[in-house]
Amino acid sequence: MKIQKNFFLTFFLIPFAILAQNKANINIANNTVLERKEAIVAINWNSILSQYPQIDTTNFVVINTVTKKQVPFQLEHKGLPAIQNLLVQVDVKAKSNLKLAVQKGKPQVFAVKTFARYVPERFDDFAWENDKLAYRAYGKALEGTKGDAFGLDIWVKRTDKMILNKRYKSEDYHKDSGDGLDYYHVGFTLGAGNMAPYVKDSVRYSGNYHHWKMMDNGPLRSTFILGYDTWDVDGLKVKATKTISIDAGSQFYKLENVYTYENSKSLPVVAGIIKRPEAGIMSLNEQDGIMGYWEPQHGEDGITGVAVVLTTPVSTIVIDKEQILAKTEVKSNEPIIYYVGGAWNKAGIITNSVQWFDHINRFSKEIKSPLIVTVK
Repeated sequence: MKIQKNFFLTFFLIPFAILAQNKANINIANNTVLERKEAIVAINWNSILSQYPQIDTTNFVVINTVTKKQVPFQLEHKGLPAIQNLLVQVDVKAKSNLKLAVQKGKPQVFAVKTFARYVPERFDDFAWENDKLAYRAYGKALEGTKGDAFGLDIWVKRTDKMILNKRYKSEDYHKDSGDGLDYYHVGFTLGAGNMAPYVKDSVRYSGNYHHWKMMDNGPLRSTFILGYDTWDVDGLKVKATKTISIDAGSQFYKLENVYTYENSKSLPVVAGIIKRPEAGIMSLNEQDGIMGYWEPQHGEDGITGVAVVLTTPVSTIVIDKEQILAKTEVKSNEPIIYYVGGAWNKAGIITNSVQWFDHINRFSKEIKSPLIVTVK
């Protein structure tokens, strides 16, 4: 009987152990009353390996266990050789759980929904986009030229296709050829959500970015780092880096700024949005760190909405002649994270100020209550 029992255990339990190694089950919990649509969820890769150690990274799929359909995914490296996260794009209903399975299979080819690149042919621009909007930062080569500008730029679009290469190639992106255009004005301001030190009631602008490094580039998330040369802030030498990450399906992108300087004191900074000469509509919330702006109509170009959502306490929001400024503080070598977003009424998704401000408030709640991931 003992031999038979051992034979039973060997025959039946070992196959189950093998099966357990050929799949990882993921549960994504939404404990809020907000339905999450097109959400990008990061799943720690080591947690996948702990359940599915034999995974072939070139031959696996992510399956919705209810619909049996494949889920778009990306292997995120964060600039490192080893995989850091499995990114998936999912819809999760309010107060519900979504169950996924990672298993062997041939993955579908999913659409590229984020893209970023250095643009040496246009004064060292660095541009990034998702399936909603496009953005750019100005490079060192632009300094001193007629078109020099300090802030961050928005390119509106009404297509889910990637348009950066097409527009730069045409060199006529100030005209709408059917998928949007660049009509946003930045100038010598923070533009659409840039951040800078703020000392003695004055914005202390850095020069344009000088160095860049790509970390990941789509299809669901693109991340890169921009480095800025040292500049003088009221006698204090300051350097800065910006880690920018844009996700598919979002009207917002994430910035992680690190300021480096030689003392332990806090440095006052502001995030800003340029105003237009004509009257726009604002929604300002110091308690939640929200600045929302719905620009005035710009002729046939339409209307752009811009927003900044901070994750650090805001002491005050100031409106000066040119900009809306949210004041906060940073410490040397400690990251400050915030989000910048935009919308274009002619894209047909968000078409008025009420919808835009509702979207901003909803997004602020979402980042405070992230989806909860369990791998088993």
